[in-house]
Amino acid sequence: MSTDSVREAAAESAGRRREQQGWYVYDWACSVYSTSVLTVFLGPYLTEIAKAAADAEGHVHPLGIPVSAGSFFAYTVSASVLLSVFVMPMAAASADRSGRKKPLLAVAAHLGAAATTGMFFLDGDRYLLGGFLLIVANASLAVSMVLYNSYLPQISLPHERDAVSSRGWAFGYASGALVLVADLVLFLAHDSFGVSEGTAVRICLATAGVWWGAFTLVPLKRLRDRRVTPAGAAARGGLRQLVSTVRDMRRHPHTLAFLLAYLVYNDGVQTVISQASVYGSEELGLGQSTLIVAVLLVQVLAVGGALGMGRLARAHGAKKTILGSLLAWTATIGAGYFLPAGAPVWFFVLAAGIGLVLGGTQALSRALFSHLVPRGKEAEYFSAYEISDRGMAWLGPLIFGLTYQLTGSYRDAIVSLVVFFLLGFALLARVPVRRAVRDAGNPVPERI
Repeated sequence: MSTDSVREAAAESAGRRREQQGWYVYDWACSVYSTSVLTVFLGPYLTEIAKAAADAEGHVHPLGIPVSAGSFFAYTVSASVLLSVFVMPMAAASADRSGRKKPLLAVAAHLGAAATTGMFFLDGDRYLLGGFLLIVANASLAVSMVLYNSYLPQISLPHERDAVSSRGWAFGYASGALVLVADLVLFLAHDSFGVSEGTAVRICLATAGVWWGAFTLVPLKRLRDRRVTPAGAAARGGLRQLVSTVRDMRRHPHTLAFLLAYLVYNDGVQTVISQASVYGSEELGLGQSTLIVAVLLVQVLAVGGALGMGRLARAHGAKKTILGSLLAWTATIGAGYFLPAGAPVWFFVLAAGIGLVLGGTQALSRALFSHLVPRGKEAEYFSAYEISDRGMAWLGPLIFGLTYQLTGSYRDAIVSLVVFFLLGFALLARVPVRRAVRDAGNPVPERI
């Protein structure tokens, strides 16, 4: 190899590492929303606001529809996800056709960050404001993640992707843990800071938005756009674009089969993430400080879990490792049904089980899918992936909310999620991933 070729290869490798480092920081930026807002504070807090606005029968009436105050948060999560189905395909198609992902990422990320920061103004009985801001923030996060994930095949070589994806998730969980420590200090010592408990919660919500917006500047500086087609092509409407993407995927049926499996088991994962704090506070009678510590435990263990499962994938393949994690999810959520009320120690054990498999399941699924994407259609295919990740994760919260509304038991609601992991396992086991990679026109890694 000539000296010029060596220098060119070294420069290309250095540029790729620089982009990867910037890419990791977006997980660092936005994961605080998923952790502090969606998982810890907003569910219990918005439920209490809804209860304050409820009538004598315990119902609120958004758009004139009677809704149990205890189910309002779950229904709002479902509504935000349904909105994402319309928005994500349009953003993805525009990104692929113009090659301009960064401007779209900037708009989505900062709109979500602004909505999250606006949650500081949630007090009294403003449950409708809370629902609106949640819908905007969740939909914005979903769009930003489409664009963020679509960079993975462009900034990493095939043999790097399990490790790069796992590091991204690890950065996110480390960020979530760091901010949760600060949140815990503020919440427990709110009197010392001269604020009420409710104000402390609103500060935690708002600072998550500020964190998200500020750290997004790093990936926006380091990632670079790649023009693959002439700019200016208009994206189709949300549903039309989604239908077009799915039709194209029919030429890659094994990729479509993987997405179906992921849609099912990830619906369970996302519902556990969004509803665990409600289950802990409303069914088990645990205080907010206990919930924060439990989620902090999840964050810390998820860092090691993501990296550890990444190493398992290098030894045994991503598919086998994901299948093992789904069995662990089934056992963990099934055990959650039997947790005694008022016993923080057992809730911490449940949190530990979730943390060990959470990051790895998500990181390896993203890395595995990146091998199944035809070149030049990264954002479009990752919009379908993100719809499976967040955009179709409305059924779990809906079933969770309906089960509670019909039975009055969050235990029945939580155990209903086991079926998502079992069915997802069965569907994923049937996907021939090596053939799927070849059919997409990509090199097949030694282990996958």
